[in-house]
Amino acid sequence: MATTDTELGAPAERREGREKVSGTARYAAEHHVAGRVHAWPVAATVACGTVRAIDTGDALELPGVLAILTHENAPRLADADDPTLFVLQNSRVPHRGWPIALVVAETLEAARAGAGAVRAEYEVRDHDVTLTEGHSGAYVPEKANGGFPADRERGDPEGAFASAAIRVDAAYRLPPLHNHPMEPHAATARWDGHRLVVHDSSQGTTAVRATLAALFRLPEEQITVVAEHVGGGFGSKGTARPHVVLAAMAAQRTGRPVTVALPRRSLSALVGHRAPTLHRVRLGSDEQGSLTTVLHEVTTHTSRIKEFVEQAAVPARVMYASPHSRTTHRVVPLDVPSPSWMRAPGEASGMFALESAMDELAVALGMDPVELRIANEPDTEPDSGKPFSSRHLVECLREGARRFDWAHRDHRPGPHPTGGPLLVGSGVAAAVYPVLVQPSTATAQALSDGNFTVRVNATDIGTGARTVLAQVAADALGVPLDRVRTEIGSSDLPSAPLAGGSSGTASWGWAVHGACTRLRARLTEHTGPLPEAGLSANADTSGSADADSDYARHAFGAHFAEVGVDTVTGEVRVRRLLGVYAAGHILNSRTARSQFIGGMTMGLGMALTEGSTMDAAFGDFTEADLAAYHVPVHADVPAVEAHWIDEDDPHLNPMGSKGIGEIGIVGTAAAIGNAVHHATGVRHRELPLTPDRVLMGLPSRTER
Repeated sequence: MATTDTELGAPAERREGREKVSGTARYAAEHHVAGRVHAWPVAATVACGTVRAIDTGDALELPGVLAILTHENAPRLADADDPTLFVLQNSRVPHRGWPIALVVAETLEAARAGAGAVRAEYEVRDHDVTLTEGHSGAYVPEKANGGFPADRERGDPEGAFASAAIRVDAAYRLPPLHNHPMEPHAATARWDGHRLVVHDSSQGTTAVRATLAALFRLPEEQITVVAEHVGGGFGSKGTARPHVVLAAMAAQRTGRPVTVALPRRSLSALVGHRAPTLHRVRLGSDEQGSLTTVLHEVTTHTSRIKEFVEQAAVPARVMYASPHSRTTHRVVPLDVPSPSWMRAPGEASGMFALESAMDELAVALGMDPVELRIANEPDTEPDSGKPFSSRHLVECLREGARRFDWAHRDHRPGPHPTGGPLLVGSGVAAAVYPVLVQPSTATAQALSDGNFTVRVNATDIGTGARTVLAQVAADALGVPLDRVRTEIGSSDLPSAPLAGGSSGTASWGWAVHGACTRLRARLTEHTGPLPEAGLSANADTSGSADADSDYARHAFGAHFAEVGVDTVTGEVRVRRLLGVYAAGHILNSRTARSQFIGGMTMGLGMALTEGSTMDAAFGDFTEADLAAYHVPVHADVPAVEAHWIDEDDPHLNPMGSKGIGEIGIVGTAAAIGNAVHHATGVRHRELPLTPDRVLMGLPSRTER
């Protein structure tokens, strides 16, 4: 193997790639344990109330049906810290889709048929599932997701806005969005006496083990949770979800290994979603474009059983210099499924609103939107006053503009006709995502045959974690990459945090680097052949939370988009999409590019195709499967370009890396929306930009 393949940054191929493309990689529902049976959940068909009676007689008579768990006979769980996991414990129905029974059968088909034969009667109560501005139930939460204060204020933002020479006051609306990973949420559970073994589709098995231990009143050492391969998660598999609890309960009740694979139509109710957000953004500036005040106010919803507040106003605390600022969050509890994490929670939603408003300000000023952003570059983080550990947003904007040939763009908003039915325009938006690091442990072992094994309970959710961690180890050990083997994805391995918040590689890699550095020192001191058991070294890192750092640590980026808008159909096609990022040292150029492009593609879906509606009468999301909820397909995605600026940031971790899994989605939707405005001259403040919505906004043919 070439020496460069051992260096961080080299485009090493995914170690599990052949298994995945050949179909030999096993996922949570594919562990064929002897005697395994299947289970299918029965979902509540009311939005609020209680189960008055449940009839399982007909279902139990069906061939292959073994048992039906309800709140009347299911194993009793300890009180859950997460109420979304307290399933089949009482008759309450907090929202439509809540599990009221679980049918266990010899085959998947029999379980599904049995679920269809269960009959329930309800005590129905009035429900409210509609988020509105000024809702009477809105309150100020103590914290938003991530532990951020709900409200922050500097100076006199209202007074500064009233006296500003140039003002933008705009409302933006984003719908609920749903995580739709290719692999559904699934778990296979079995009990060996008092020991529980679970194969789970999870972003972090250490956390799942802790949750199951608490629910089933077991010591953690009596539980093993394995996530060998995970087919995507995007946040929805970040913590234990109801399927793994149901699988463990069913296995305990029947004495058989049980697989629960949630039907895709259940995902919108049971695994979280990106909550809808209502934004009011007000920007004030002088006539040269220097911001004097930034106000970003957000209203969102949560369920009645668990508070989750999308931190969508937080990015406005980071991005641009202004002497006055106010950012607020309000939350409305409704009879809806509990929202949760979805790729870049807070940043993806908040930056659409903020970056759209910045574009509106640029138009009002008659100023190049790239130059407007550069003109408002802060010297320190506006909210905290801390110096940035590194901030190369200006370089990203300049490099992106160069690659995109931005200088030849007509900065006046459209319509920009092409001589046919298409209007063409281009837009820009900035991106930001915080640097997050969590405590992790790892073990490195030198084997007598000259090879090395690194063990850490990392989870590879499609990001290439196995490969990158091997590169970190090889670099720290000073050995070729093919001499390093990685073991990940089991709670029996050294404890590690989940794959989420773009923190995985930084957290796990720090521990791996530490273990390998210590092992290398031991090997330097060792004389003679290695013992048969080899030599080992451990590392236990505390990480470094941003709140404890003397520096404000973030990744930054710039997105550029060119769109064509069909004036006959209203269809928007993205013709070009380019991103430039500043995310520390890139540890694997191949997998990094894949992550950036994946995020950008998801942002394209957010802009053009993805959106969900809550049916006020039935209390249900109407787009509950891939036939109605439209994720982008290959035909929707152009040749996407992702580039980066290599940063040397000494205030991060031993690898000098920042997370890259989420910044690709941040700002993409705004860049596309700004491009649609540039093409048509019409500003859309609500996503997605579907053909009907765009067509209705276009000037009439006589006006064109």
